Amino acid sequence: MNKQLNDTLRHPEIIVKKRRILVGASVTLGAVGTIAAAVPFVDSMKPSARALAAAGPVEIDVSQIAPGEMTTAAWRGRPIWVVHRTKEELAALPKMESLLADPHSLTSQQPPDMQNLHLQEGFRAIKPEFLVLVGICTHLGCIPTYMPTPGSLDASWPGGFLCPCHGTRYDLSGRVLANFPAPLNLPVPPYFFESETRIKVGMLKDDKDQNWEPQTW
Repeated sequence: MNKQLNDTLRHPEIIVKKRRILVGASVTLGAVGTIAAAVPFVDSMKPSARALAAAGPVEIDVSQIAPGEMTTAAWRGRPIWVVHRTKEELAALPKMESLLADPHSLTSQQPPDMQNLHLQEGFRAIKPEFLVLVGICTHLGCIPTYMPTPGSLDASWPGGFLCPCHGTRYDLSGRVLANFPAPLNLPVPPYFFESETRIKVGMLKDDKDQNWEPQTW
C-alpha cells in the first residue's frame, strides 16, 4: 500500500489521469440523468389525445332541434350554440338595424372565407333558419343566456341573448345592441353542412379556417 502511494507521489501524472477518469464518469452520469429527467418533461408538453380531439371539428345533428329551440355543443372548450329560428324570428331581424352597433357585421366576427352568410339580411347563417354561434360574450367572456321570447326581459326586449355579467344584449343573430359594454357581435365559427340535417363545426368544406380565431372570443 505504501509502495503504491509512493509511486503515485513520484508520478503526479497518475493523479491527473485518475482525476480525468472520475470527472468524465461524473459528467456522463449527469448527462444521462438530465436526459432521463427531460424525457418526461418533453412528453408532458405534447398535447394528449383527448386535447387533440377536443380541438378538432365536431358534428351536430340539427334535425332534433325544434323551431325556437337551441342546442349547445363544445368546440375547443367553448360553447357552440345552434339555434333553430322560426319564420317570425327571421322576419323580425331586418327591423333590428337601428338598434344595433354593427348590423351588417362589418367588423368581421366570422371567418373571411365563409360565403352565403346573408350578412345584409342580418341572418349571419349559411341556412337562415339555423344560427351557429360561439356562445361567449365579447366583453369579458361570460356566457349569455338564451332569451328568445320578445318582452320576456322588458317591454323593449326583442328576443335574443342577455349577458348576466354586465347586461350586454344581443339579438337572435348574435349582433350586439348599441350602447352596451360588448364591443363586437358574437363570433360565428367556421362550419358547413355535411348533409341537410348535419353540420360540422370547426372547419369549412374545403378544409380551410381550422385555425381561425375572431378578434374577441
